[in-house]
Amino acid sequence: MELQFYNTMGRTLQPFKTLDNNHVGMYCCGPTVYNYAHIGNLRAYLFDDVLRRTLEYFGYDVKHVMNITDVGHLTDDEDEGEDKMLKTSRETGKSAWEIAEYYTDAFFRDIDSLNIRRPTVSPRATEHIQDMIGLIKRLEEKGYTYESGGNIYFSIDKFPDYGKLAMRDKQDLYAGARIEVDSNKRNPHDFVLWFTNSKFEHHSMMWDSPWGRGYPGWHIECSAMSMKYLGEQFDIHCGGIDHIPIHHTNEIAQSEAATGKKWVNYWMHNEFLILGKGKMAKSSGEFLTLSVLVNKGYDPLDFRYFSLGGHYRSQLQFTYDSLDASRNAREGLFKRIQRLKAADEPSDINSLDGKAKEYLDGFKEALAHDLNTPKALSWLWNLLKDSSVSNSSKLAAAYDMDRVLGLGLAELQVETAQDDLPEEFKALIREREEARRDRNFKRADEIRDLLLDSGIVLEDTPEGTRWTKNV
Repeated sequence: MELQFYNTMGRTLQPFKTLDNNHVGMYCCGPTVYNYAHIGNLRAYLFDDVLRRTLEYFGYDVKHVMNITDVGHLTDDEDEGEDKMLKTSRETGKSAWEIAEYYTDAFFRDIDSLNIRRPTVSPRATEHIQDMIGLIKRLEEKGYTYESGGNIYFSIDKFPDYGKLAMRDKQDLYAGARIEVDSNKRNPHDFVLWFTNSKFEHHSMMWDSPWGRGYPGWHIECSAMSMKYLGEQFDIHCGGIDHIPIHHTNEIAQSEAATGKKWVNYWMHNEFLILGKGKMAKSSGEFLTLSVLVNKGYDPLDFRYFSLGGHYRSQLQFTYDSLDASRNAREGLFKRIQRLKAADEPSDINSLDGKAKEYLDGFKEALAHDLNTPKALSWLWNLLKDSSVSNSSKLAAAYDMDRVLGLGLAELQVETAQDDLPEEFKALIREREEARRDRNFKRADEIRDLLLDSGIVLEDTPEGTRWTKNV
């Protein structure tokens, strides 16, 4: 079964082909750790997780790199505004280093609670300054940079393909130029590779460089760290759609200018989580964190389930009503799995009932077609509701699907009461279910009566048979 992903570079659905056999290099833009991640941010990391899990599900070996931006960058991608880390430092009285450490730890707690697998490598920007300086020097040697006002800029006019990801040609770039721009720039869309102390006299996070003491621009961080861990060409780069016009556009320009070759084969972007009138953003001061949801009584997996219910390229409207619906569905799913586990053990995945295999194949097709998680979830529910499929096959197929869904189905604990049932009675329940599937209702009734004589009452449900002790 062939995987197909929507590639932002070209705006088409494309078959997935790797650069190196079954090995996949995947880079995902990580958090800037000056505040808690809001649930809009976390939707992006859930998308990254589903993508990685899908690739691994289809047999690929994935090296997943996600940066930690612990050098504060400006509040505007166009090199304008206030430095985020310094702003938080001033408001809290803590050092930029303390802030970065605190919010990095908080971020990883959030993704752990959402069953998001940690990246293979999570490089911190502060630990890779020399890699960034080295990349800037390569650009300088090739004539792509200039110094102005003490800062080092990338000249987009030197890179003919600038704007190809965002489909912006040079005419559009000039037409859209702002009136108020950095006077040091030759072109309004040139961007900073290295800031020096000529602009930030009191900046606490600074390093020595060939151009003076200062710190790197935001865009250079991702290029330097991705190439350090994945090489100068790799398979997939992920991020939010807001990164397309500036951040990812600038990453491509500096990376391909430095290496002279195509940098990334597939660009995959997730849409916004919408709250009220627009996308969720920390700058507005109105955003929801995972801890807010937990304090309101939700399980983090309720939000994971909610996110799986929307395609990653579609805007997802957040309301508490929709989260309530996701919680009810997730809890219902868990109860079904627990009942199945109480009645039987999962079969071998290679010996599923024919109908169960059909559901599993449908699930795989949904994922293979650009990560269609809403449809994938529907295949799971159809499987569990089909009374013609044995409990053991349902469990095996559901566990297999959960390798991507990440809801922790295999780890669910069975209700204690079910464990009290002697094995010979469990065997009779399994025999009765087989008899019902074979339409041998006489034998099924005989077993029901036999169990009833022993004080065990059976209840037939869509996901299998439940029992209770008649006290």
